[in-house]
Amino acid sequence: MPKAKAEASTAARKPRAPKGPKLPDPFTNGTILQDLRKKQWKLGNEVGKGGFGLIYLASEDTASTVAPTAEHVIKIEPLSNGPLFCELHFYQRVSKPEMIDDWVKSKKMKYLGVPKYLAHGTHKRGSETFRFMVMPRFGSDLQKIFEGCGKKFAKETVLALGLRMVDALEYLHENGYVHADIKASNMLLGFNNKQELQDQVYLVDYGLALKYSPDGSHKVYKEDPRKAHDGTIEFTSTDAHKGVAPSRRGDLEILGFCMLQWLCGKLPWEDKLLDKNYVADSKFKYMKNIPSLMKACFPSGDSQDEILKFLTLVSKLGYEDKPDYNKYKALFRDGLKRLGIKDEWKLNLPTSGPPYKKGTKRKSEATVGESSSPKKSALEKVRGTPKASAASGSRQSTPKPAARSRQGTPQKGQGRGRPRKSPVNGRAVKSPLTMKSPAKAQAVKTPVKSPSKGSLTKPTSTRRKVKRSRAPKVDACVQTSPH
Repeated sequence: MPKAKAEASTAARKPRAPKGPKLPDPFTNGTILQDLRKKQWKLGNEVGKGGFGLIYLASEDTASTVAPTAEHVIKIEPLSNGPLFCELHFYQRVSKPEMIDDWVKSKKMKYLGVPKYLAHGTHKRGSETFRFMVMPRFGSDLQKIFEGCGKKFAKETVLALGLRMVDALEYLHENGYVHADIKASNMLLGFNNKQELQDQVYLVDYGLALKYSPDGSHKVYKEDPRKAHDGTIEFTSTDAHKGVAPSRRGDLEILGFCMLQWLCGKLPWEDKLLDKNYVADSKFKYMKNIPSLMKACFPSGDSQDEILKFLTLVSKLGYEDKPDYNKYKALFRDGLKRLGIKDEWKLNLPTSGPPYKKGTKRKSEATVGESSSPKKSALEKVRGTPKASAASGSRQSTPKPAARSRQGTPQKGQGRGRPRKSPVNGRAVKSPLTMKSPAKAQAVKTPVKSPSKGSLTKPTSTRRKVKRSRAPKVDACVQTSPH
């Protein structure tokens, strides 16, 4: 095939990128919006931005400045956009406060992890009209906490989160909706009385939510390649990979993949997320053999019976089957009991750790020897005095370690004050750092016998390698500040 024709053919096969929703220009702090019930809301600082539009802090008190601890937010988008329109319909039909309160009371629950709808309306700015929705304010998302703590949650945390998410999904499913995009970044901590609630988690973002039985009967199973791989690729269901409309079993399968990642840190198909067919084929293979999936996620043989049994039960569900939510919750509760956890409502999220103050460098980020303080840093106490070159910022090549002496390991002082060769005569000279410790410098200079010839050799300069601990990219493990 000629080159020009081949390029034209490739261009023809390349899918056209979807046109994203239009993001509005920012709104001025203090802008007043009026909902359909004539109630006014005052906008504060922008706290979020998504494909749909912008999110602002908001307050019912229009006479005062909106505080950073405000307990409401407003989502706002141009009227011509669609995502917030779809989400708004869901909230109006399923998330009315009285509906959620009645459900919580009938099920004897402490809370339900589904946000409550508060108000909505339209706002005109110049010649453009905007749609907005008022919602409760939430705290940090679980993805931030997950990444900030080394991408691993304790088993009791995963089981507790599983319970709360099954509660939320049961409520959605009983009201005719599926979520279709369950993931840690769509799970937010509660917020009340100016602080985050570490033991409350809410499932948010209903932009992909839809009715699985719009006319009173379940949608028919039908594969559509044009809709294949919808959702978040690493978690989306096997049905979604085939282009099948979301279902209740799909929601539970997605939750199972999330819980699995929280336990093991990385799913087996995450190495090739750009190859959607590879991801899909991996899920098809593993969902037919759940034990092989567990072995791939836990090669050391860690026992994760609850997740294994949960995914096995989900894999046996038919497309239109109603899940047995009580069985799943009993499975997770039994797991908590075996771990000695009595309160299933406590999430035990990893929020404790050494304080990390703004404006200071973490251990892995700090330049060794950078501090001019006379006191030794924590790094110096553990790793020894830093190199002089590190303090000056100059580059220095790393010398090769000399042959080990008969004593096996270098003397105690050798790792701290290493002799350097003079650029003039090649003789060993004392490092300025060794002058502070004569005893250790002497230990470095003491000649040792070569194991082969028995003759005296020059002082060794064996370098002790120190494995540095890598600090987390995000400090959510230390502090989960509200958005």
